[in-house]
Amino acid sequence: MLDGVSLDQLRTFIAAADEGSFSAAGRRLRRAQSVVSQTLANLEGQLRVKLFDRSGHLPVLTDQGRALLADARAVAGDVDLLKARAKSLAGGLEPELSLAVDIMFPDTNFTNSVAAFQREFPGTLLRFDMESSAVIEPVLSGRCAIGIVGSWALAPPQLAHEPLLTISAHTVVAAQHPLASHRGKIPLTTLAEHVHITHIDFSDISQGLLSLKFPKVWRLSHLGAKLAFLRAGFGFGGMPLHAIEADLASGALVEITTDDAPPGGRMIEMWAVYRTDSPPGPAGRWFIERLKQSSAAQQIRPRLQAGPVAATAARRQPSRRLAAAKRKRGR
Repeated sequence: MLDGVSLDQLRTFIAAADEGSFSAAGRRLRRAQSVVSQTLANLEGQLRVKLFDRSGHLPVLTDQGRALLADARAVAGDVDLLKARAKSLAGGLEPELSLAVDIMFPDTNFTNSVAAFQREFPGTLLRFDMESSAVIEPVLSGRCAIGIVGSWALAPPQLAHEPLLTISAHTVVAAQHPLASHRGKIPLTTLAEHVHITHIDFSDISQGLLSLKFPKVWRLSHLGAKLAFLRAGFGFGGMPLHAIEADLASGALVEITTDDAPPGGRMIEMWAVYRTDSPPGPAGRWFIERLKQSSAAQQIRPRLQAGPVAATAARRQPSRRLAAAKRKRGR
């Protein structure tokens, strides 16, 4: 009977254990709940082991189920590795490479990699989805072969991820915004009195990374629009350092420090992700490695003073300009 155990049954077992319910596993696998239940019942019959306790509202892994889950993952992982190696050995160059890219990823690194890719693989069509945060779903659904995402995103177990670079994100306001004159760390209750400008859909990110959901939220999926709203003084928001260095240096934007953020901004890892059961081919593999090389050469690091110091420096600029104007009038 054990010879009849299939890879499909093992993947269904893994999905049900990961999702915590047969209905959620069905949604993940795009199958009806009844099919998932029947598949698991058949697997239990073949193994002669009860994998789930179904007496409660939700199925719970039994001790035997927990013990066999690790073996099921190992078997499925070995098969995925076999498929990846076979695909690489076959050398089948993808006619098209589709990527979902989080808008927080540095433009320079990405465009340099795209230019190099076009020279290396002129016959492979590149297609992009530039997303504000929803990068995982296009990869899971198979619409995109590779995703480039920040470490705030939900990372399902069926996705492999490889680190690309680390960026620094800072909370900023316009120099004329009331929060710009605040000294020291700003309490979250004070922030809640102002508009939070964000580009992230909070349903796309890990709940462990959420702090306070502010009552006044404006969501702009375009990073350029978000930056324009911040410059206009409409509210506060987080931005990657590489996108706001010029604004901070000129004093147009001021960095603020909040109770829930470390001094100098948050460090965010950016990853390349793809389905473990459908790894990238030669062109996709080359593109990931090129992103790594580009990122290593231009690693984004914090190069500015901490929030309160930067804010103080920016606040002094109007005084210096006023003094210069007075001297000019006195001549």
